[in-house]
Amino acid sequence: MKIVIIGAGGRLGAALMREYQGEHDVAGFNHAQLDLSNLDKIREKLGETDFDLLINAAAFTNVDLCETQSDQAFRVNAEAPGVLAEICGEKNAKLIHFSTDYVFGLDQKRRSPYAEDDPPGPVNVYGTSKLAGEYLLRSCCSKQFVIRTCGLYGVGDRGGKGGNFVETMLRLAQAGRPLRVVADQVCTPTYTSDLANAVVELIATKHYGLYHLTNANACSWYEFARAIFELERVQADLTAITSAEYAAPARRPVYSVLSTGLYESLGLAPLRPWPEALAVYLHERQQKVARIT
Repeated sequence: MKIVIIGAGGRLGAALMREYQGEHDVAGFNHAQLDLSNLDKIREKLGETDFDLLINAAAFTNVDLCETQSDQAFRVNAEAPGVLAEICGEKNAKLIHFSTDYVFGLDQKRRSPYAEDDPPGPVNVYGTSKLAGEYLLRSCCSKQFVIRTCGLYGVGDRGGKGGNFVETMLRLAQAGRPLRVVADQVCTPTYTSDLANAVVELIATKHYGLYHLTNANACSWYEFARAIFELERVQADLTAITSAEYAAPARRPVYSVLSTGLYESLGLAPLRPWPEALAVYLHERQQKVARIT
């Protein structure tokens, strides 16, 4: 199978490259090679490329910056996926596209995991642009998987946000910086290697459609940070705060935990709980550091 992965230089794209290389003919495009804000370049580059499966692991993911650069957010997160879907339709190719838990959040009282058929309600430009991308993509391509996920982190992260949450917490703690982390936003941090492995299992079913896919269970960002420091045995000046105290430019969902029941209904095993995945990531991270030193 010939596979093209867009966003191959990011945290998820790198995990997908590792998952597929060796068994398939895989080509990866990083941001410099294929910028999703250039729609004409997308048509030109992919129009001349032969593939059976296109995986879009790229997006404009800076949630706060999306608020002031909404045109760019909608071009990358909405218009570009629509173009990718058109190209896949013309080539009769399969398409995998990743969306976000941030398509939810309008229901401030919600405290049960969201299923795929729950009505979305984003509270920021990022979530709105990603939801628009879902609609455009699903209307243009029949052989598609749209996968909503959450809080990605992974080995070899070269994402555009300057590192994942785990690395940011450890870097700031080791620098002796005080850490104020929100305790009133609940979600499910997801390890990219686990997600990439699950994606391979999902697409083999050929049950196309919209799926939620994350590690199991849920936590606040403060609980996630505390677990990082406990597992790494790092003493950190960590304080729990509210979203109002943090005062980010973009609103975030108070609760955006995703139900993976539809994925599991296909006979596929749920991803391991987030604390187990985090422990594995930190172990692999230590091994990587040891090899370098």
